[in-house]
Amino acid sequence: MPVLAQVLDRLDQALAHTRQRQLLDSARLVVVDNGPGAGWREPLRKLLGSTRLAAGSELLSGHGNVGYGTGHNLALQRGAGDFHLILNPDVLLAEDALSEGLAFLTAHPDAGLVAPAARDGAGRPQYLCKHYPTVLDLALRGFAPGWLRRRFQARLDRYELRDRMGEGVLWDPPIASGCFMLCRREALERIGGFRPEYFLYFEDFDLSLRLAAVARLACAPRIRIVHLGGHAARKGPRHVGLFLRSATLFFGQHGWRWW
Repeated sequence: MPVLAQVLDRLDQALAHTRQRQLLDSARLVVVDNGPGAGWREPLRKLLGSTRLAAGSELLSGHGNVGYGTGHNLALQRGAGDFHLILNPDVLLAEDALSEGLAFLTAHPDAGLVAPAARDGAGRPQYLCKHYPTVLDLALRGFAPGWLRRRFQARLDRYELRDRMGEGVLWDPPIASGCFMLCRREALERIGGFRPEYFLYFEDFDLSLRLAAVARLACAPRIRIVHLGGHAARKGPRHVGLFLRSATLFFGQHGWRWW
């Protein structure tokens, strides 16, 4: 679990930075083990115990693989603070990432979620906020060969809001990625968190749209992360099946857009 150890170390540094800036008095870390059995429980417990986060942490394990959104809902139920961070185990925070996010939400009480600027492990930009998807957009991004994607690059750039991303804050992006969502707890609780019917994929799309009905979404480029994951549709047949199932559910609930 070398990546997770690095994730936790970066999280610890980011929390220390918030305390230095007097933006946060205390924090509670909830790690959700969605493994099918108890095989990861002790390794995770030992890893948490070896970090400075141990005193304020809780490991939820033994419930089986209940899905991405339901797992995060379990963590949401354990917290009590004003803010709630949804964080993937493959995201490395810049030291000031949480400080910038908390300062933003404090300064903008109408905001319910703030997303970061991201790069992948090779330093290339990732665009985490997106337009409402069409079936064509998803097919091109997930399944089209490279030569065909290049022919539609301008369209894909617009889908990823590249024309709107700059130095300033991007307000009201329709979709924010679930790899890092710094949220106002009150807004999350108003919408009931993630919908449990999304086992994997599109739960963040659905959450973004429902959250936008009660608060504003924003992307603040001063919040910086490295996201080591992505490319959901290229992880094998099972993941492709889960992707297609959740896409059908999403469009069925929010409306189909083909082109």
